[in-house]
Amino acid sequence: MSGPHHDPTDAGLLSPVRAGTPAEAAVCDRAWLQAMLDAEAALARAQARLGTLPPAAADTITRCARAERLDLRALALASRETANPVVGLVRAFTAVVAAEDPAAAEYVHRGSTSQDILDTGAMLVAARTLRIIRADLNRTAEALAVLAVRHRDTVMAGRTLALQAVPITFGLKAAGWRLLVLDAERRLAALLRDGLPVSLGGAAGTLAGYLEYARIDSGSRPDPGDWAERLVAAYAAETGLAAPVLPWHALRTPMADLAAALALTTGALGKIAVDVQSLTRTEVGEAAEPAVAGRGSSSAMPHKRNPVLATLIRTAALQVPVMAAGLTQCLVSEDERSAGPWHAEWQLLRECLRLAGGAAHTAVELARGLEVRPERMAANLAMTGSLVVSERVAAVLAPRLGKAAAKQLLTEASATATHTGKPLHEVPELLAVLPADELAALCDPAGWTGAAAGLVDRAVRH
Repeated sequence: MSGPHHDPTDAGLLSPVRAGTPAEAAVCDRAWLQAMLDAEAALARAQARLGTLPPAAADTITRCARAERLDLRALALASRETANPVVGLVRAFTAVVAAEDPAAAEYVHRGSTSQDILDTGAMLVAARTLRIIRADLNRTAEALAVLAVRHRDTVMAGRTLALQAVPITFGLKAAGWRLLVLDAERRLAALLRDGLPVSLGGAAGTLAGYLEYARIDSGSRPDPGDWAERLVAAYAAETGLAAPVLPWHALRTPMADLAAALALTTGALGKIAVDVQSLTRTEVGEAAEPAVAGRGSSSAMPHKRNPVLATLIRTAALQVPVMAAGLTQCLVSEDERSAGPWHAEWQLLRECLRLAGGAAHTAVELARGLEVRPERMAANLAMTGSLVVSERVAAVLAPRLGKAAAKQLLTEASATATHTGKPLHEVPELLAVLPADELAALCDPAGWTGAAAGLVDRAVRH
């Protein structure tokens, strides 16, 4: 019998939340390779803009910068000898360009260094993936707005420390979910606007190699500060990324910013997921995930329909903050180029991006298809015999009896209701101080949702 088939790819078997999602494709090895080739091509075009590289060479380099023309696995194996994939990439890419135009091959990676290309490629991968995630977050927010408006006045038990506390509305809960999603979307938008920079520093952050080739190719000695600023601006324009104030080889703010935003994104979605899981408990039954044939089935228990979407989202919410901490830790980077921290970032960033992307993609389906069950919400509220409105009754009695006495009376009345099984509005202690019809009205949970409706209206306007 032959041994197992060797497959070097990561198919997502152990990470179903991102398997098959757009974000997974956006951060795969081929996408990363393409981003680094895009960085090389953009660098050539930027240098051509400044007149230090022949435009025809830049055109040839750009035309040849296609991932399918390189052997991805061979590059991965070669990277073990150099600790990063760019050295082998430059060698292989130069050969591709040389086959088409030997003269243009001389300008591949002109004055550059591995970290410039890999970091710029990483920012391109991040930008492309963040756009996918933002689109899914906006779709999720739209679906949650619909739920918030539809259930603006749907009364349910608000729960604190796992127990029923006071009445709220499901619309308010959905509006809160939406606000979290929009908070995450705004942070990603800010990163895309000005927080993902090109990397251009050369060997040790001085751009000396770029400047020397500019002198050689132009036949003159450009002003170093002015020329470096113009080159960075041209590179930013060619890539669509931001222009940094300084080279950031060892100044890892962009990575830390990405880590924070992706951790917040999955945390926001994780809050929705854990709430849905709680609401779908058999004993609660106030919500259910969209029904899809075959989804959520148990390998052992035919009667079960597990909350798969919420579970997938929650897995990402538990993993990304841990990996984000690893990315943030890489701020502690020695000298002008680090040996280890930089290298440790790559896989952490990829995982954060594709897990956040998988969670956001899953959240769209969950929000759009969530089944809300008002009848179960009402039944669960009735379970406590109106105890959830004890705060309201105490507030009404306080002016008549005094605050301390009113609280003591409600504490005793609540204990009586619990022991006898009577609803609060039938407890003799309370009927002795309040008319039956007034007490019954006070004990209606629908009348004790505070500003919930107005808060929903305000939230969906923003």
